[in-house]
Amino acid sequence: MRITTKGQVTIPQRLRLKFGLLPHTDVSFEEADGGVTIRPVLSKRALMDDRLRRARGVAARGVRTDDIMRLTRGDG
Repeated sequence: MRITTKGQVTIPQRLRLKFGLLPHTDVSFEEADGGVTIRPVLSKRALMDDRLRRARGVAARGVRTDDIMRLTRGDG
């Protein structure tokens, strides 16, 4: 892979798909370990969606809604 005279580079398709680097995605460039890391810049909505996606399914099973409400209200 080569950088053009305009400073452009083509990101391989498998990496674009894997990391959600779709057309019109804003990205940031960060210095890391003697190189550069490219990261998508997520909107607040996309950031929240990503956090929710990663959190989905991590709660303990068997906890009822009533139990959660008691815990969050301090009734427990």
